Amino acid sequence: MLRAVMPTVRGPGRRASNSLGAMRIDTLLAQGPTWSFEFFPPKTPDGRREFEDAVRDLSTLNPSYVSVTYGALGGVRHLTRDIVLAMTRDLAFPAMPHLTCVGHDRGEIVRLLETYRDGGVENILALAGDPRDDGCDTGDFRYATDLVELIRATGDFAVGVAAFPEVHPRSPDRAADRRRLADKLRVADFGLTQFFFDPEHYRVMVQELADLGVDAPVVPGVMPFTSVPGARRMAAMNGTRIPDALQARMDAVAHDPEATRRLGVAVATDLVARLREMGAPGIHLYAMNRATSIREILAALDR
Repeated sequence: MLRAVMPTVRGPGRRASNSLGAMRIDTLLAQGPTWSFEFFPPKTPDGRREFEDAVRDLSTLNPSYVSVTYGALGGVRHLTRDIVLAMTRDLAFPAMPHLTCVGHDRGEIVRLLETYRDGGVENILALAGDPRDDGCDTGDFRYATDLVELIRATGDFAVGVAAFPEVHPRSPDRAADRRRLADKLRVADFGLTQFFFDPEHYRVMVQELADLGVDAPVVPGVMPFTSVPGARRMAAMNGTRIPDALQARMDAVAHDPEATRRLGVAVATDLVARLREMGAPGIHLYAMNRATSIREILAALDR
């Protein structure tokens, strides 16, 4: 499995016909609730070993699909590309690359999409990405909807877009955020959310989208945190509110890494159970290149 996590990339040509993980995520969602995991590209030899161990372990749980994140301004774009191509070739479920358009011109994105298409990749998560802090040119794209249009023109991909249950941190207000999200979902096949801790945020978002005439499936993303400072930092960056009661529980375990990890599992397990009761079309778990917490969550849910 993953005998070459960083393989030689296929050249232009026909779509790979022997890919094991060739399946559209919109088709999977139409068949019933999905379970999926998110990984990030390793940058070091130790990180690569941890990543490979996690993929090997979690593959035995038969996920519906997995996703692989994309570095800021495409800093690890080639790692995401190579990992997704290897997974698509070697694994029995789809691997979806995150694709961020900020910082890249149209030609770069087209070449990358053609490589994915010819390598048998069926799914793309289209993201606008964060603008550069220095205000320099961010490339040929401004919005994720522009990227979705190009993806559609380049191949027959299932396209996902990002959703923020608590609204995007750069949105001017809630109404504008929901209108923009509805516009994205009208041209995409499904949505995938940023992490959150209160399931009510997800329920309200889905209802607000329905009020705008949008019923595309939006899969909630759940993060079983392993570090209190890390969880708080990520929450602050993404506009995610940590409930006061959870803040207090975090304070109580912040000095103990294993107790923190167990709390992250407990919180994620409860959140997933409540989301399933709401009828969420799937659950996307942030594996963070570790298998233990994911296995414990699924075991607790008898999945």
